[in-house]
Amino acid sequence: MKRALWILAFLGSIEGLGQSLVWDGEGLKTLIRDSYREVAGAPPFIPWFRSAFLRESRLALEAALLRWQKEGPVKAALEVHRMVKRLLPHFSLERGYEFAYAASRGERQCLLQSVLIAALLEKMGFSTGVYMVYQNPEGKESNLGHAVAVLKLGKEDLLVDASDPTPFVEHRGVFAQAGGVYRFLKPVYSEDHAILRYVDVGRGQTLKPEEVTPLPFSFVRSQFYYYRGEQTPGGFLGPATPQGLARSEAFLRRAVALEPKNPLATYLLGLVLKKEGREEEAKALLRKALDLYGQAGYIPPGPRNASASLQLAPLPFSWR
Repeated sequence: MKRALWILAFLGSIEGLGQSLVWDGEGLKTLIRDSYREVAGAPPFIPWFRSAFLRESRLALEAALLRWQKEGPVKAALEVHRMVKRLLPHFSLERGYEFAYAASRGERQCLLQSVLIAALLEKMGFSTGVYMVYQNPEGKESNLGHAVAVLKLGKEDLLVDASDPTPFVEHRGVFAQAGGVYRFLKPVYSEDHAILRYVDVGRGQTLKPEEVTPLPFSFVRSQFYYYRGEQTPGGFLGPATPQGLARSEAFLRRAVALEPKNPLATYLLGLVLKKEGREEEAKALLRKALDLYGQAGYIPPGPRNASASLQLAPLPFSWR
């Protein structure tokens, strides 16, 4: 009996593994199921979105996607950007990552909106996905504090960001994949906001857009659990309670299990354990997070400062 339960738990942990984000596909459905396990009482997301789209545009979603597909990827991205903002008018850091709250309250947040944009563009047959952002258009750095959709056009890429009034935003630093591994990258833009090339921050080499790929499904799914761990009432952001911290820890352990190479989830789990008074466990996780950042080519200021305050041993390699 115990073996059967373990097998079921394991199968649940790999649900959606390797899936794309295409609209109405198994990957997106997995993310939606994850959300509805945490939030009860919301209308089913996909039927709700179709109905809301029909009310707003007086056109069935599938018919609109077919029309936009014929108009090409750039026009399609403009339309999807506009529609996601109209159907989900309320930006919420606290709840906007949950598909259930999108359907019940019209709320969105950077990761959820980016997944929706990517899902609809992929349904139209365009190459797309999600990046994390660590440096915004003004040059302000964060610890991978934002998510954005990317539209890949072969020799050029476009970032599609529903957090901005205009869709094609020139973020200065992104976190994506190159050569099958995570890298911190600096995009180089044309005058019309297209990314012409990337500079690998850690290695200093120039990469063509076709050499850079979006984040895998495992990372995207992990990141939803990261936000649950970050935003849990009484958890990491406080004012903390033992119950809230335990819930934050559970979400973050799920995030790390889904993608062990997610540096942000690993880092925050270390900070939560530190708040719980588990110093040695916290230091081990924070050191692991620093290694993951360093392997990707850069350590943001937050983790860098945390490592100094905890007097962690220096990394055995150089980074910029």
